Amino acid sequence: MSISPFEERYATKMNAIFEEENKLRKWIEVEVALAKAHAELGTIPKDATKKIEDAGKKVKLERVKEIEEEIHHDLMAMVKAVTEQAGDAGKYVHLGSTSYDIEDTATALIFRDAIELMENELKQFSQILKQLALKHKKTICVGRTHGQHATPTTYGMKFALYYQETKRNLERLQELKKRILVGKMSGAVGTMATFRGNGFQMQELVMKSLGLTSAKITTQVIQRDRHAEVLFTLSLTAAMLEKIAKEIRNLQRSEIAEVGESFGKKQVGSSTMPQKRNPHKSERVCSLARIVRANVAVAMENISLEHERDLTNSANERVIFPQSFICTHYILLEMGKILSGLEFFQDNIKRNLELTNGAIMAERLMIALTDKGVGRQEAHEKVRQLAIQSFDNKIHLKDVAAKELNQFTKKELDELFDYSTYIGEAEKIVEKATKE
Repeated sequence: MSISPFEERYATKMNAIFEEENKLRKWIEVEVALAKAHAELGTIPKDATKKIEDAGKKVKLERVKEIEEEIHHDLMAMVKAVTEQAGDAGKYVHLGSTSYDIEDTATALIFRDAIELMENELKQFSQILKQLALKHKKTICVGRTHGQHATPTTYGMKFALYYQETKRNLERLQELKKRILVGKMSGAVGTMATFRGNGFQMQELVMKSLGLTSAKITTQVIQRDRHAEVLFTLSLTAAMLEKIAKEIRNLQRSEIAEVGESFGKKQVGSSTMPQKRNPHKSERVCSLARIVRANVAVAMENISLEHERDLTNSANERVIFPQSFICTHYILLEMGKILSGLEFFQDNIKRNLELTNGAIMAERLMIALTDKGVGRQEAHEKVRQLAIQSFDNKIHLKDVAAKELNQFTKKELDELFDYSTYIGEAEKIVEKATKE
């Protein structure tokens, strides 16, 4: 019976990377690399390596669980299970290493696969944003600051902005690999004492075999600032996805209704209000993003382990590592689907541009006054007073300006209040921002 929704409801391809079976295989992969290094250094017979490798392939997760039930140590349970299958080579399994030589190095292997999956999905997601940005680079809409109508912008600007942020998050993910894709083979407190003078060679051979970098110094564990950085990077991606989802939710409000999530023919919005078309997918993204951010706090707590290590990181990492990756991956996929099916309600977009009776063109009117010789501060105050009149009397700002200002002809005012000609370099900005 599944308890966590990440096992079913929010499951993705990421689940397979963090499942117990894959973790066991990664542990065994590190043990085999250790045996190969021993053989190369002449500290165990060369034929022992093949026997240990073959033994690892025969080990079943169920048997490891049985042993763990008896000895209460999951890593040692794996060691015993491999030893059972390795015959006379069993005495060389796990030679010279401590549990977290295996576990932390295997975690790096798991993270490598997880990061690669995230990279691929972020690249695909960025292309969805790029297509939307270019498609809507001329779709003029009202810009909003502080929840209030500001000046015109375009929907292309919104999506190009998200595109650039996605690219930055992809860069962060790629950049952190040099700090997280590291392993250790340094023993109980990091001194390599059990390898009796071969410690550096041993560690380098193991990491070369696994395609990882050797940590320059460790205690019994690889230091948790590395892992915290991974979760923080995931949280930045989750926060970006939440930002997009929140924008969609706000723009789908009945009073605004400029865009909306796609709505299936048989889809139900509410159990009691048949008319509802709730942005529930975007709300789900916002909800799950909070979990990813919250896990960063736990990862930060794990940095300050006592002395050469304690075990306070171990239990929570079984939760926060898979949960953060799976959760971020899920909402990334969901947001991709949302954006791919996003509906645009052009009539409402145009309606909202006119909602404030021309007030969104006040800035342009102010600048135009300065062209007529009026000082900037004086022009600002004049237009501010005109905007108040327009608002209080529910009269279009252009009409108020025509009555109160003698600097402009009717034709000039008509041109000044044409919002389609006041989007500056928006189109070029979008094209520049989405250029690969």
